[in-house]
Amino acid sequence: MTMKFTTDHVWIQALDATTAKVGITVHAQDALGDVVFIEFPVVGTAYNMGDVCGVVESVKAAADIFIPVSGMVTELNEALRAEPGLANIDPLDAGWCFKMRIADAAQLDTLMDTAAYQAFCA
Repeated sequence: MTMKFTTDHVWIQALDATTAKVGITVHAQDALGDVVFIEFPVVGTAYNMGDVCGVVESVKAAADIFIPVSGMVTELNEALRAEPGLANIDPLDAGWCFKMRIADAAQLDTLMDTAAYQAFCA
């Protein structure tokens, strides 16, 4: 399915009509450097679009993770918890942060597609 991006350098990929995977972008992990810790959101917690739901810490800095659309966190990537460097190695696949149940799928339409995000980062 199509990946969408936020101006906060978070990606979301709908897995079906109500479920999505979320992670940080290649640009974000490049800017942060080696990721050493991720503070995950709490499973079962509902967030509004744009809320801070976690933190990525690297050897250089820390950055908030903003929820890309409103919804509830349903699952965490335990492999990423065990090996935070996956966010650097494969941020758009194995390095996903969490899964969520989308509350309002129309919010996905407000996010950038790949071309728009690449132009935003240029």
